[in-house]
Amino acid sequence: MTPMSKFLPEYWKNINQLTYDHNLISLGFILPRNADGDAALKQLEAAIKASQAKNTLNFKKITILRQDSNSLPSQAEQERHAFKVQKERRSMMALARNSLVFTALSPAHSWVLWLDADIVESPNTLIQDLASHNKPVVSANVYQRYKENGEDKIRPYDFNNWVESDDGLKIANSLAEDEIVVEGYAEMATYRPLMAHYYDSKGNANTEMPLDGVGGGSVLVKADVHRDGAMFPSFPFYHLIETEGFAKMAKRLGYSVFGLPNYLVYHYNE
Repeated sequence: MTPMSKFLPEYWKNINQLTYDHNLISLGFILPRNADGDAALKQLEAAIKASQAKNTLNFKKITILRQDSNSLPSQAEQERHAFKVQKERRSMMALARNSLVFTALSPAHSWVLWLDADIVESPNTLIQDLASHNKPVVSANVYQRYKENGEDKIRPYDFNNWVESDDGLKIANSLAEDEIVVEGYAEMATYRPLMAHYYDSKGNANTEMPLDGVGGGSVLVKADVHRDGAMFPSFPFYHLIETEGFAKMAKRLGYSVFGLPNYLVYHYNE
């Protein structure tokens, strides 16, 4: 399942290279009702038709939705990650994710892979690798490739995979009921241990790390977790929202949440 505000050919190529049997994979997309969403929809439909023409499209089902809820007018990376818009943006994202679950999840599905439209590189065995851990919720570590002085490097990108801290709890306790804690901003230093900072290039890719919050970049969820009521709160839930609120909800329902600090997928570099 992928919320999509822009279409990246690298994303489409990446999911088509997944080696899990495509006949057992259903794809679900939801796009905003704005100019970005209109453009992305045209490109997504064109990519699907091109794959059909080549007879290379063999996914079990493809569902494409348009958001009934609002979305931010700008999807530029700098603007969508601004601290001041996080509550509004992530509330909209939560509603979109929930619409996908309600519409695209069928009784036949065993797992839901949440894969952001910005994830352009992952191991081809992504689904098998994450599923092999057999955890209710398990997240890959999202990094980003970049160049510095002509040299190829990588850096952490997603800071929503975290372990709760005393500072984070103190901040939450100090907030008004309708306010949220957001991670990775100087304006709100939680000092939570972030999985992004636990990557060890020489470590075992199967190393597991218990988490209290997750991002939505690349996270595999047992379908029964959603069926039991763990959704993406569009409102402050214990001062958390969207994917981090989902992790809190899943844990409140008795499910464990894990991350794989040494298992990397890569976010598009704008």
